[in-house]
Amino acid sequence: MVKQLNDKVFYIGSDDLALDLFESQYVVPEGISYNSYLIKDAKTAILDTSDARKADEWKASLEEALGGTEPDYLVVHHMEPDHSALAAWALQRYPGLVLVASAQAVKMLGQFFPGIALEGRTLTVKEGDVLELGSHSLRFIAAPMVHWPEVMVSFDESEGVLYSADGFGKFGALGKCGFYGRDDDDWACEARRYYFNIVGKYGAQVQQLLKKVSALPLKAIRPLHGPLLEDNLQEYVGLYDTWSRYEPETDGIFIAVASIHGGTMEAAQMLAQILRTKGAPKVVLSDLCRSDIAENVEDAFRYPKIVCAAASYDAGVFTPMYEFLHRLQIKGWQRRRAGLLENGSWAPSAGRVMKEMLGAMKEIEIVEPVVTIRSRMRREDFAAMDALADAILK
Repeated sequence: MVKQLNDKVFYIGSDDLALDLFESQYVVPEGISYNSYLIKDAKTAILDTSDARKADEWKASLEEALGGTEPDYLVVHHMEPDHSALAAWALQRYPGLVLVASAQAVKMLGQFFPGIALEGRTLTVKEGDVLELGSHSLRFIAAPMVHWPEVMVSFDESEGVLYSADGFGKFGALGKCGFYGRDDDDWACEARRYYFNIVGKYGAQVQQLLKKVSALPLKAIRPLHGPLLEDNLQEYVGLYDTWSRYEPETDGIFIAVASIHGGTMEAAQMLAQILRTKGAPKVVLSDLCRSDIAENVEDAFRYPKIVCAAASYDAGVFTPMYEFLHRLQIKGWQRRRAGLLENGSWAPSAGRVMKEMLGAMKEIEIVEPVVTIRSRMRREDFAAMDALADAILK
C-alpha cells in the first residue's frame, strides 16, 4: 500500500489479514499491519521494512514510491523480523544504500542474515545523533527494552513526528481499524492488549522514553503497527503513562475462573453477584479455559482488584489458572489487591498454589479469607464469600 502523507513522506506498509497468531501466540482476528515509511528529500530514507510474509507487496510499494530514484539510507528502528526481514534484500538491491541503526542492532544483523556483507554499508547511531536528509532531519532517541534492547526511535524535527517503533502500536490491520487514530472507534482496546502482552513488562523503560517524548514538540506518532496518530496525542501518551506506571486504568474487579466441571464457575458467578449487590463499580468475569489469555492479562492490568477462582488439580491448581498466573508473573504484573476462591473435592490445593504464585509478584496484597468450597457451593459457604467480597472491596 502506498499512501502519500505529504510532499516528501510516503507510507509503504501493508496489512496482513491471513496471520493467525502474531508472534506465534496472540490471536489477531482483525489482522496486523506492518508499517514502513519513505522520506524523499535531498537524501532518501526508508524507515524500516516489513515482515517476510508481505515481501512482494512491500517491494512493489517501495519501488512505486521511489519512482525510479535510488534510496540513500535504510533506518532500522527495531530488528524484530516483522520489521527488518527485508533489510538484506534492500542492501543487495540498492548498492549505494547505507543501513542506519543502533550498535546493538548492527550486531544483530549478522545473526538474522548470516554471511551478510556490511563493511562500509552501516552507520551506527546513538542517543542525540541526527540524520540530515535535507529539509527533514531525524534525531535518534534510545528506547532500550521497548521492547528489545537495540530499539531506537526517531523524531523528525521538521514535522514534529515521532517514529515510535513498537511503542504506541496496536493489533489490527489498517483496513480494519482505520489508517489514522481518529478513524479508530476504540484504539485503546487492542492497543492495551498489545501493550501489556508485548511491552508491558518494561514499564520503567517506557517511563524513561515518555520523559524524553514529553519534551518534544510532538504533532504526530507513527508506529510500526496500527494506525498513525495525529489527533488526541495527549490521550495516547496519557494511557501509556498510566499503563507503564502499573496504575489501574478502570475501577473494578476482574474475576478469573478456571473451572473443570462447573462448580468453581458457579461459585465465581455467585461472588460476582454479591460484589455487584455491594456496589462494585464494575465486575468482569472471564472463563480462563475458553478465553484469550492475552485479553485476560490485559484485564488483570486494567483493573485494581482481582479474584482468582480455581479448581484443585494434580495436588496443585487447574492448568489454565497456572498458565494465567505464570503469564502475569513474567509480564511484571504488580501493585494489585487479590482474593482467592478454591475448589477441591478431597484435598483442596489450588489456594495454596495461587497464594505462592501471587506472593512471588511485586506488591500484591492477598486478602482474607480464602474461600474453600468442596465440589459444589453450599449455603454454608455464603458467609465466607460475603466476607471475601467485603475484603476485596475495602
